[in-house]
Amino acid sequence: MNIFTEYTQVFVFAVVAILFTLVAVAIAYVLSPRTQGKKTFATYECGIEPFGSAWIRYSVHYYIYALIFIAFDVDVLYLFPVALSYTRSARSYEFYSLLIFILILGLAVAYAWGKGVFTWKRRVQ
Repeated sequence: MNIFTEYTQVFVFAVVAILFTLVAVAIAYVLSPRTQGKKTFATYECGIEPFGSAWIRYSVHYYIYALIFIAFDVDVLYLFPVALSYTRSARSYEFYSLLIFILILGLAVAYAWGKGVFTWKRRVQ
């Protein structure tokens, strides 16, 4: 088979996706209001008048927890379909590969714990 005929559907799908995105952006650009008033740059808080500043400084620890959560959440996304499709008739190769994956996750948690990532450091004032 010719490589061009094998990937024709993928190419057409990619072109349609890019065109769909460009058309959506162009429509939004054409239909968006052009005037800039006082309320254009105001913060929006659930339809009520904002009070105080919208810019709050968060501790770096929140970001570390968020990054660790995202990393392990993605790993759970990989484990969930495997757990659903895993049967007793599965070969030992599949079992050991899943076991190695979980072991690597456990080592990552142990490494983060050893580095003190899960220890909340209080700021002295």
